Amino acid sequence: MSDAPVSTSTAKLVYIMFLANLIIPFLGLIGLVMAYVNKADAPEWLQTHYQFQIRTFWISILYFVIGSILTVVIIGWLVILFTLVWIVIRNVNGMKFLDAQQAHPNPTAWMFS
Repeated sequence: MSDAPVSTSTAKLVYIMFLANLIIPFLGLIGLVMAYVNKADAPEWLQTHYQFQIRTFWISILYFVIGSILTVVIIGWLVILFTLVWIVIRNVNGMKFLDAQQAHPNPTAWMFS
């Protein structure tokens, strides 16, 4: 087992791309591909971040679809707003653990952590 420092720059870039996707479409999709490609070769603690990022992408798609369907009855706009806030909080929390070089404590969570 190597004691060499692990580069977290790719995982951090994925978090940033997910946040930037709120302004520039399709960056999240590129980040998703990067997470899938890098997950297998990463150390176990870093794999938790890639798993968290992958789940964040797919769950956000689900929330946006539900919100879009519900816009017919107005509550959908609140669901979409919630999803935008949810994306920001999840990515900032993920970066916090990544900067501390810690595994994500709950990469399979559906809510914020």
